Amino acid sequence: MQTVLIGVAALAVGVGVGFVVRKTMSASNARSVEARAHKMLLEAEREADATTKRALQETKDEIVAMRREVEEDARARREELARHERRMTGAEEDLRTKAARVDVRARELEDREEKLAYVREQLERATELHRAQLEKIAGMTSAEARDHLLGQIVEEAKRAAMAQVREIEQRAREEGEERARKIVTIAIQRVASEQTAESTVSVFALPSDDMKGRIIGREGRNIRAFEAATGVNLIIDDTPEAVVLSCFDPVRREAARMTLEKLVQDGRIHPARIEEIHERSLREIEERIRRAGEDAVAEVEITDIHPEMIKLLGRLQYRTSYGQNVLKHLVESAHIAAALAAEIGVDASVAKRGAFLHDIGKAVTHEVEGSHAIIGAEIARRLKEHADVVHCIESHHGEVEQHSIHAVLAQIADGISGGRPGARRESLETYVKRLERLEEICTAHPGVAKTFAMQAGREVRVMVVPEEVDDLRAQIIARDIAKQVEEELQYPGQIKITVVRETRAVEYAR
Repeated sequence: MQTVLIGVAALAVGVGVGFVVRKTMSASNARSVEARAHKMLLEAEREADATTKRALQETKDEIVAMRREVEEDARARREELARHERRMTGAEEDLRTKAARVDVRARELEDREEKLAYVREQLERATELHRAQLEKIAGMTSAEARDHLLGQIVEEAKRAAMAQVREIEQRAREEGEERARKIVTIAIQRVASEQTAESTVSVFALPSDDMKGRIIGREGRNIRAFEAATGVNLIIDDTPEAVVLSCFDPVRREAARMTLEKLVQDGRIHPARIEEIHERSLREIEERIRRAGEDAVAEVEITDIHPEMIKLLGRLQYRTSYGQNVLKHLVESAHIAAALAAEIGVDASVAKRGAFLHDIGKAVTHEVEGSHAIIGAEIARRLKEHADVVHCIESHHGEVEQHSIHAVLAQIADGISGGRPGARRESLETYVKRLERLEEICTAHPGVAKTFAMQAGREVRVMVVPEEVDDLRAQIIARDIAKQVEEELQYPGQIKITVVRETRAVEYAR
């Protein structure tokens, strides 16, 4: 392009120069000059044409190249637009497909909701009908069924709690059972006691039935004087050669027995003689009481004890509990408590003294209202016994919470002494009634098949139906029975409740 402009400029200059030369030179010179100018002009024209052609060719080439570039760029843009259009078309197709799927899904959901609503309505109707049928068959309303379900939930919670209790008890049992068995066994082996405890005699044997008339006296004056002096009822019936002395005070009953014994031996029975012999018997019984208390204190090797306490201990010589002599029971309990304390390594003196005095309140329970444990603690506190000993006395029946090892040992010694075989005896009627009630309590629980009272009522074996009672339920039954027995029955020592669940698989090989 630039070369074309130069050629055109040269042509214009040549024409201008020729015009000027023609104006200024002569004709001849002008023609020569004009010829040269023309020649130059022709040469310039040829050169300009060549230059122009080259410029045009270059321009054409540049235009062709530019067109090619533009076409290639346009083609690339068209291809990009085509690809973009294809992508847009694909996206639109996907959107249309997804929209169609969403529409189908929405219709399916609507149909499903309609079906669910229909099914729910049918289910509610069926449930209501089923509930009505169940209430009619079971004979209970929905509220009663709900209460039954709550009971089952509570039962399951109790079972879960019992599982944890069993685990804890198993660990404690594994750690302490062996040592406890050893300690108690050693303590019992170190104590030598009578197999059958002594019982206070309330029946007095007469040498002959003729003595009954002399005891009664003319118009009954002798028996009235005897009862007035001694405070004891004298029962004379058809029992051959025997009369019965009846009184709630064992000391008074023993004094009356001694009085009657002396009167029968002497043979002189009249009101004045009765009073005289009774006074003598009272002095003798007081001496016996004092000696019995001193002997008991010496046997357990306890010193520095108040004289009034010795007297109260001696009065227990004439008192029994389930046929067991209370004073001997105290001596035995003291020895057991000392042995237990020695085995576990604590001070034996406090435990032994607390066990020896734990039933001291029984000496005055008929004179003072209240529990013998609390009464005994008040007596010991008044007679300046140590606070730990007082605590042993007042807590041995659980009326006061125990807070010392000595109190626990005294309670254990009391239980061992009263619960050992041969320590106590009851009347046959009371014994049979207690065993019958014990079996009734056990049999009343659901799932129990049979109940057997064993070891004189100190152990109960409860056989349960294995299909109705599992292992955890058996543990719950054992605890419930033990709690009910504690609440309803009175018994010495403790009763062991054993629930037995046995399953057997039987097949025959043919």
